[in-house]
Amino acid sequence: MAPHAGFRTEHDSMGEVRVPADAGWGAQTQRAVENFPISGRTIEPRLIHALGLIKAEAAVVNAARRDVPTVTRAMGAAIAAAALEVADGRHDREFPVDVFQTGSGTSSNMNANEVIARLASAALGDDHAVHPNDHVNASQSSNDVFPSAIQLAATAGIQTDLLPALSRLARALRRQARAQAKVVKAGRTHLMDAVPVTLGQELGGHATQVEQARDRLAGVLPRLGALPLGGTAVGTGINAPRGFGRTVIRHLATRTGLPLTEAGDRMAAQAAPDALVEASGQLRGAAVALVKVANDVRWMASGPRTGLAEIRLPDLQPGSSIMPGKVNPVLCEAVTQVAAQVIGNDATVAFAGSQGSFELNTYLPVIARNVLESIDLLARVSVLFADRCIDGIEADGDRCRANAEASPAIATSLNPYLGYERTAALIEESAATGRPMRELVEATGELTPEQLAAAFDVLALTRGGISRSG
Repeated sequence: MAPHAGFRTEHDSMGEVRVPADAGWGAQTQRAVENFPISGRTIEPRLIHALGLIKAEAAVVNAARRDVPTVTRAMGAAIAAAALEVADGRHDREFPVDVFQTGSGTSSNMNANEVIARLASAALGDDHAVHPNDHVNASQSSNDVFPSAIQLAATAGIQTDLLPALSRLARALRRQARAQAKVVKAGRTHLMDAVPVTLGQELGGHATQVEQARDRLAGVLPRLGALPLGGTAVGTGINAPRGFGRTVIRHLATRTGLPLTEAGDRMAAQAAPDALVEASGQLRGAAVALVKVANDVRWMASGPRTGLAEIRLPDLQPGSSIMPGKVNPVLCEAVTQVAAQVIGNDATVAFAGSQGSFELNTYLPVIARNVLESIDLLARVSVLFADRCIDGIEADGDRCRANAEASPAIATSLNPYLGYERTAALIEESAATGRPMRELVEATGELTPEQLAAAFDVLALTRGGISRSG
């Protein structure tokens, strides 16, 4: 075929294909672009970069082996250099395939092979053409490369971005917990008054939630980082030299500093993306924890006149187009929206993970899309929540204490003195007459002044035990 204006002609095993003249990809990528015009969303950049890293190290290992004669040292060096450019994000625009594509990710694997082959060929000159399959994809298959790239990308995202972001949020909560250690407020269970707590205790509990979510995610990394590289088509390692996958993974671990190992059973790792499903479940768990924290914070900040108004949040932006002066807890709302997306993403990953058949799961691109998006969203919103909301919390200590002292629940401390039924009767009388509990109990003369002071010391009540004195 004669070349068309603005296009060049490429070919693959199925024949000729017109490709945009300036495109870095080849025939198989172009077929995928035409076959899957679905969402307009391509695979995540982090996944593109992981593919580049794998291709680079595979080329180095192939070139060093005598049993891979197709990849010479010069060719291996050119492929590795081109692949590292991909890993560095210099060619992200050359990955146009929609995320909803062939379920094995073959289209994106070939996209990487074609882009890298074209770059390496240009570096070597026309007399040394680099073939996407024979050279860039040597000793590999989409079926071991693509799941390995997803796991590599997810491991990197969790370790380098999400875990530090959750730690940053936990530290912000701990700082506030220390600052508000003596601010007494009403406890609440069932959204009803309960015995007093300190604001510091509540915020400390929130910090623990975030820390535990972080630690559970960290616990996934050894399984997530166990890559099936070297398994090739079905996990048996056909067309890959013995030890190829192990060596590539060792190189990747050295280059990235990530906890990467060879999967103990490559067939299982390629057929069932269980580590990604587990990681997604822990991402959902982190999202659930953040919802609890964000909701408690915005409840405490509700008002400023008709809500709890126990804390004040930083004023970040006008809250209404019609009500002047209204300010809303916008970051709390952003956190809970992110959590909703992550929980939905996990539902998709769980279903997709269940769809493996025999030696392959064919839902890998959608698993990658959802896991990597969840990591990125949680990392970004955790940092914003810490820096622009939690760090700026100011407590209204007087209002907090007044609420605690006005709550009938503080009468719980009378149980050791008066018993449950007598205390309940006094609470009912207080509710009916509007007289404060302390005043009613003092009028009965049933407690000494010392006992009365101990029973209604709201700060002491936050420390547990039985308040007895005199």
